[in-house]
Amino acid sequence: MFSCPQTRATDSPRVLRGQRQRIAIARALALKPKLIVCDEPVSALDLTTQARVLELFTEIQEDTGVSYLFITHDLGVVRAISHNVSVLHRRRVVETGRASQVTEAPQHPYTQKLFMSAPVPDPNRQRERRAARIAHTRQEITDEA
Repeated sequence: MFSCPQTRATDSPRVLRGQRQRIAIARALALKPKLIVCDEPVSALDLTTQARVLELFTEIQEDTGVSYLFITHDLGVVRAISHNVSVLHRRRVVETGRASQVTEAPQHPYTQKLFMSAPVPDPNRQRERRAARIAHTRQEITDEA
């Protein structure tokens, strides 16, 4: 089920981090849980390793039926792995629903702001999102005053 390539001490740290994630997953599965809590499980990994680890999570879920509670700020991870999503802001649930619904049409201003903060490859679009995020922040400050 797990594939950890052989490495030497001189190998790059990103490979080692990916292996550490796989080992942590294996440890969590050793007790055959029904639920695994994953707090930022791929945040320190490069995109290729993230994709491999997320694929591993999906394969394990299909094979074992385990459920995951993912805690993350990475909306790409949310889209890739989640069925249902709850967005928390200041320790309160502000939005909940199917992952497709929340990620495609966020309703709460904080959820919208999270999506606007995710980087996009197009620099013009990134500038537009940054401006919209700043406008949201200014509106929040005005509303709180």
